[in-house]
Amino acid sequence: MVVVTLQRNKCIGCNYCVELAAAHFQMSKKDGKSVLLRSLDRKGFHTLKSTDHSIFEECEAAAKACPVKIISVKLT
Repeated sequence: MVVVTLQRNKCIGCNYCVELAAAHFQMSKKDGKSVLLRSLDRKGFHTLKSTDHSIFEECEAAAKACPVKIISVKLT
């Protein structure tokens, strides 16, 4: 399982995650911050759990490109 987590409240709106993993991230028109699509929000941590291992590489690229390091990607 691939687990992707976004700390949305710390997002600076740089858009790198959307450029690298557009199928999983988009920018909010309300506040200009990143949104992790199909995720659950728990106290500011937005988490997506997927059995599709093909999402790992692009989400990992987005995590590495994030200048404030608020995206984590794990294989479980």
